[in-house]
Amino acid sequence: MIADAPASLRPAIILADKEADTLLELAIALSDRCPDLCRMLADEVDRAKIVAKSDLPSNVTTIGSIVRFHDEGSGAVRTVEIVYPSQADIALDRVSVMSPIGAGLIGLSEGQSISWPDLQGRYRRLSIQRVTNPSKSDER
Repeated sequence: MIADAPASLRPAIILADKEADTLLELAIALSDRCPDLCRMLADEVDRAKIVAKSDLPSNVTTIGSIVRFHDEGSGAVRTVEIVYPSQADIALDRVSVMSPIGAGLIGLSEGQSISWPDLQGRYRRLSIQRVTNPSKSDER
């Protein structure tokens, strides 16, 4: 079982209203396959500040964001795109929001850090260095 840090020790996060609804639906739909991760994602949505998409700051990690982050434990710097599970492809650095890294990064802003468990349940401190979001013209 993946243990998680109390919400009071995690940084504030922001989610767009419709994306928050979609994430909760995903967590419920996949709860039989990955209950711990789904619970953690649902907890993140529950504690998030929910705003209209038009009010979401441009430096907040959302689905479709390209995120450069630093793993403080290993020293590695990675750049990934946060995507829905059906679009995930690790070879293309497309990380599912339903993976430990994806669930940990969603809603964070540039400059924020979070201690978040990996697949083995070990906590890693992830620090967001840059968030690039699709332009408004790319939105459907």
